[in-house]
Amino acid sequence: MTSTSTQPRIAIIGGGPGGLVLLLTLLRRGVPATVYERDTGFNARAHLGGMLDLGWGSGQRALRENGLEDVFKAHSRRNAEEAKVCGKDGVPILHRKEEDVPDEKDSRPEIDRSVLRKIMLDAVPPENIKWGHALTSIRALDGAVGQHELTFTNGFVTVADLVVGADGANSRVRPLLSPATPIYHEVTGAEISISPEVAASPDMADVSAAVGSGSCFMGQDNKVLGLQRNGDGRIRAYAWHRNADPYFPADPVEVRKALLDIYSDWAPWVRKFIAQCDDAAVYPRALYYLPVGHRWEHKAGVTLVGDAAHLMSPFAGAGANLAMLDGLELGLVLAEVISKGAEVEERETAVAAWEKKMLDKAEEFATYSFKHLNAFVNPGAPATAIEVMKAFMESEIRREA
Repeated sequence: MTSTSTQPRIAIIGGGPGGLVLLLTLLRRGVPATVYERDTGFNARAHLGGMLDLGWGSGQRALRENGLEDVFKAHSRRNAEEAKVCGKDGVPILHRKEEDVPDEKDSRPEIDRSVLRKIMLDAVPPENIKWGHALTSIRALDGAVGQHELTFTNGFVTVADLVVGADGANSRVRPLLSPATPIYHEVTGAEISISPEVAASPDMADVSAAVGSGSCFMGQDNKVLGLQRNGDGRIRAYAWHRNADPYFPADPVEVRKALLDIYSDWAPWVRKFIAQCDDAAVYPRALYYLPVGHRWEHKAGVTLVGDAAHLMSPFAGAGANLAMLDGLELGLVLAEVISKGAEVEERETAVAAWEKKMLDKAEEFATYSFKHLNAFVNPGAPATAIEVMKAFMESEIRREA
């Protein structure tokens, strides 16, 4: 069956960075689309997530090409580009500051994830975001190329000509395209933090000085602690270690006890940070990834962006950047073919070509991510971590994500 698709019904499943950039890109170019987000509203997870360092050619580009460059600059922090790499004694071996990156195109300003999400939500009409819509099933319809019926847990049912899975690691859309499921990295732990008030207290002066204005990465003995200063002054940390079992407790008392045991011989300020962590902001964080080089055969009417397509660990700093780049480039492809009044087959050919390009790029970064995780969570760290980090900082590919 051949049909035209001058105004196809586009359903974006998931309102994270990739889904919101795709929505922005389409709406700004006159193409209607709707995001279906499982959260009940912005505040449902506004407290989650740390800083994101957005690359010039990826995350920043997605904002620039959607008219959000100025608002991004107003809310991002160049001084938070400061980064330290240490062993468990907390003494910096590698220290990079803002002034070490004079070229704007090499800079990666930091922005809190919740702030970035708010910026993008404010830039789209509220009616294009359907909150409280968790996808429960999706099925292809007979007799119509690419059309799918979507059913949500709240009982809402709709039909879309193109479904974009931007629904993360445990995507409900991915099974239509690929049997791949997330693989455990055998690295687990928790996200913890201290509140802005505690971070600013005189008792935490040594912690504040050690973290600096940006990030402090510590690695040794198959353990990692990655700390970062958020825009509101909160200091957040991701504590990971090798373990064949992904389970990690969620109860704050148990988490604090477990981490104090795991990091028993680390710098005194590290143990102070753990002891003072905020009971209301403790989250287990086992690490998962999709197979490096994950791909699928194109299927009409459905595609994936971000973690749904290429989940990887945060050890290449690429996850959000690639998701935003996916959203931008898919949006540009769709806007171009739809503006020409292309038929369904032409639109699908364009999406298939974009998928190949997207997955080729993702494979490069997934390779880095896998290598970097194993260099940080390594018996030879911090030396192994310093080696790969220096090489990555100097590589051309870092500009791309």
